[in-house]
Amino acid sequence: MRQLKQPKHSLHHPGNRSHLIRFRLERWHRFSLYGVSGLLAASGVVWLIARYFLRAAGEFGEAVNPLEPWAMKLHGAAAMAALFFVGSLLNNHIRRADHARRNRYSGWSMVALLSLLTASGYVLYYLASEASRPFWSAAHWILGLSFPALLVLHIFLGRRGAKR
Repeated sequence: MRQLKQPKHSLHHPGNRSHLIRFRLERWHRFSLYGVSGLLAASGVVWLIARYFLRAAGEFGEAVNPLEPWAMKLHGAAAMAALFFVGSLLNNHIRRADHARRNRYSGWSMVALLSLLTASGYVLYYLASEASRPFWSAAHWILGLSFPALLVLHIFLGRRGAKR
């Protein structure tokens, strides 16, 4: 009886060669994720600056800076795109890398952080009362400011691990 040759990239058969598998995303996918992440970070920072540093005194108290609502609209649109692209990572990138035990700590930290950002964004948009909004807003932007650093760390550790 003739034995079938197992594909080199198989994670489900003995002789696992996960060290040969590349987990790096395709260029279009990588650039889309980086672009959406950059847009999210930039729009969030613009909102923070407009909200806390660019408010002018108006006739009836503090006036909303015109950048603030536009930054929020851009941030919401980028968040929807980010959910799409992060979801597209689940099968090929996250599942396979987890099964191969590659870059797990920073990867699961990314999943946890993105889950918390999604949940706090949802709470801010749909559930927060006027009394709880400052807490949820601060939690969301503190988490959001840590996202770029964790993304860079995850990429760095993944590329370093691929060279081994």
